Amino acid sequence: MAEHHTADVLWERGDQPFTDRRYSRTHVLRFDGGVQIAGSASPHVVRPPLSDEAAVDPEEMFIAALSSCHMLWFLDMAARRGFRVDRYHDAPTGLMRENTEGKLVMATVTLRPEVSFSGDVQPDADALHDLHRLAHEECFLANSVKSLVLVEPR
Repeated sequence: MAEHHTADVLWERGDQPFTDRRYSRTHVLRFDGGVQIAGSASPHVVRPPLSDEAAVDPEEMFIAALSSCHMLWFLDMAARRGFRVDRYHDAPTGLMRENTEGKLVMATVTLRPEVSFSGDVQPDADALHDLHRLAHEECFLANSVKSLVLVEPR
């Protein structure tokens, strides 16, 4: 089964000279359904004012996408097993460092989901660990990246 996913990424020069490399890295990201967000280079990579600290940078989107994918699979696995999830919160982090080729890469993404359940059927520690393991194995994005993706429930 092949699926095609799309997004719109738009940057415009405006009246910036551009060739002096002092141009704004802010841009617009649009997704189906009409969602539009401000994007920018990370202020760790390109200093403000050429980047926008309030906008989402690719590194943040990368870790958020991995977290969201894991969460969606986790919720599905929990529902299939009769566990009622009330709340799922994650604060993912990403560690950038040079790889063996000297390229800066997102070397490690760490997910730290905290999940609250209610109802008569509650997962024990082993069942919770199994839900996260299964979600990680099924996550399309975790299966797509070379980075080490860790899951550390809290």
